[in-house]
Amino acid sequence: MKFSAILFCGVAAFSAFAAPAFAKDWTKATITLEGAYAPWNLTNADGTLGGFEPELAKVLCERAKIECTLVASDWDGMIPALNAGKFDVIMDALSITEERKQVIDFTVPYAATPAAFATAKDSPLAKAAGTGATIKMTPGQTGVKEIDALKEAFKGKTIGIQAATVYAKFVYDNFGDIAEIREYKTGADRDLDLQNGRIDLGFDDAVYFANAFQAANGALDFTGPEIVGSIWGEGEGLGIRKADTDLRDKFNVAIKSALADGTVKNLSMKWFKVDVSPQQ
Repeated sequence: MKFSAILFCGVAAFSAFAAPAFAKDWTKATITLEGAYAPWNLTNADGTLGGFEPELAKVLCERAKIECTLVASDWDGMIPALNAGKFDVIMDALSITEERKQVIDFTVPYAATPAAFATAKDSPLAKAAGTGATIKMTPGQTGVKEIDALKEAFKGKTIGIQAATVYAKFVYDNFGDIAEIREYKTGADRDLDLQNGRIDLGFDDAVYFANAFQAANGALDFTGPEIVGSIWGEGEGLGIRKADTDLRDKFNVAIKSALADGTVKNLSMKWFKVDVSPQQ
């Protein structure tokens, strides 16, 4: 991905913030999520966190034998706050990229998903070239015919993106010279403007958009091809401070176990209706 006191949905929290200096045995840890990126994570009416990641976090923490507290925080400040010791883990559809690896560490990925453009279903931009197809891209790749076709179709339009995400970088790199780019603090804010015609297109994680389309009562739809590949990094993983290799290793074991026994697949089918397990 990308780039809310809240408990597990139906599970009590056991600890407050786990300060790194006192938690090196890692019996307790604090995990942050946005709580506003459904169905990855969301805030329920009673204030608890729900969605794919909170449910997966419960499994991972049990297997790692760590008592975890989930808290919500703003997406765009998560990495600095992690390094400042505000919490111990980021779990918010965080794409594993070389750029982010310069400042934080990651676990192995627990998911890998495509990205895509969305527009109003009745927009003249609907069903742009490549709609329904999938293309694979690598970081910095240029000269992709499908992207060139979209650049021609989207010239002069306004594209909405959530700030500080890998998707924002992609849009700036590929469409910044032909379209107006508008940044939003949350995906939901962007989707509201898209639905109300204040922007022409949005770009984001495809499984996130599939859920957003339901919330928009069918007013929005995909346009152009889905984009997969290493351009989005290795997949989505837990973000952890570089010094906390022991915590990373505990979660690596738990993630590999949850992938091997089908837990990740089952949870992703429940929340996304597709298997987002990364290729092993």
